[in-house]
Amino acid sequence: MRIGELSKRTGVSPRSLRYYEEQGLLTSSRSDAGQRHYSDAAVQRVSLIRQLFDAGMSSRVIVTVLPCVDVPGDLGVAEETFTAMMRERDRIDADIAHLIETRDALDVLITANSRHRAELSTAPEPVAQST
Repeated sequence: MRIGELSKRTGVSPRSLRYYEEQGLLTSSRSDAGQRHYSDAAVQRVSLIRQLFDAGMSSRVIVTVLPCVDVPGDLGVAEETFTAMMRERDRIDADIAHLIETRDALDVLITANSRHRAELSTAPEPVAQST
C-alpha cells in the first residue's frame, strides 16, 4: 500500500510516517517512480510505534525497543528492551518528581500572593493630601 493508504488506515499523517522511516522505525520499498510502498504488517507496526510514543518514549529509544518485536525469540534482545523500558520509566518518574517540586514552589508563591491580596483588600484607602 502507498503512504496515503497507510496514513488513512492508521490515522497517522504521511509526514509522521516519513519521519518514522527517517528514524529507522518503519521501512518501505520504493517503486521505480520513487513512491513508498508498505506491507500490510506496517499497519500493526505503526500502531505499536504510536503506543511507544504515547508511553513517553522518544524515537531514539523506540529504535532500541523495536528489535524485541522483530526478533521475539531472542532473550538477549528481550532483556535489552526491558532495560530500555525501565530506564524510560525511571526518567519519567524523575520528571514527575521535578514537576511536583515545581508545583509545590508555585503553591508557596500563590499562598504568599493570596495573603498579600487579602491584606490589600482590608487596608484603609490612602487619603489624598491637599496642598
